[in-house]
Amino acid sequence: MAESRAAIRYAKAILSLASDQKLADVVNNDMQLIAVTISDNEDLNEALNSAVIQTESKKNILLQVFPDLNEATKKLIDVLVTNKRINILGQVATKYSQLFDELNGKQVAKVTTAIPMTSDLEAKVLAKLKELTNKSVVLESIVDESILGGFILQVGDKQYNASIANKLNKLKREFTLN
Repeated sequence: MAESRAAIRYAKAILSLASDQKLADVVNNDMQLIAVTISDNEDLNEALNSAVIQTESKKNILLQVFPDLNEATKKLIDVLVTNKRINILGQVATKYSQLFDELNGKQVAKVTTAIPMTSDLEAKVLAKLKELTNKSVVLESIVDESILGGFILQVGDKQYNASIANKLNKLKREFTLN
């Protein structure tokens, strides 16, 4: 939890700096790349969280993995290294992208379905979400067969679970309580 709060603070600071320098878009591209790379690469994530690896070595690893970063992003890495917080870089990058989207009136909605959504259904969902949120919505579609049917919609910190698996679990709980 403390790391999450620190990640938000660093993300807000770098967003403010990048906005002042009119580099928010460029830094957002860096942050998206960093967030995806760290979450997809287990070795890099372990290296950043390792107590054995020196912080200067972690910085060198990051600069080799991301050679084309903007100067503002490199300065963020320097600050995180100096403050011995380089292990939260992935969280900072994710929070930055979320704050950047909020600042630009964009919202990410995740829709989980048991089977892939048709383009017609996706268009209807996008239209409804835009109507409900009054923001530009980017739809992220996830296929998860374990929900059996229905859908799970997550917009910001709100979630609506209309999956068959959820309904079956509710019934199961009702029967086991009685």
